[in-house]
Amino acid sequence: MVYFIIKCTLSGIIIAVVSEVAKRSPAFGALIVSLPLVSLLGILWLWRDTGDTERIASHAESTFWYVLPSLPMFLILPAMLRAGVDFWLSIGVGCVLTILLYLATVWALAKFGISL
Repeated sequence: MVYFIIKCTLSGIIIAVVSEVAKRSPAFGALIVSLPLVSLLGILWLWRDTGDTERIASHAESTFWYVLPSLPMFLILPAMLRAGVDFWLSIGVGCVLTILLYLATVWALAKFGISL
């Protein structure tokens, strides 16, 4: 249980630091978020918990494929906000778009024999 609390605390601290940095400098906050910190932490926790290199390799590869369909959200969200669309509607559209692109990615990769 202590290990779980440490993982949650460290992960939460990273999110809190990013949100505080982004208040002062949106670009620097974005730079920190663009680093694969969450992925690296996940890989480190997975290694610590399992030591299974094949599982880690699969996790890293799947992360690559899931990052690609999430990228358009970071273009549509600012475009909608700058066009005066409500914040929550913009977030909702971005999330729905991302989910649809996730589904399309899984479907398309399956056609090439890649299973996520």
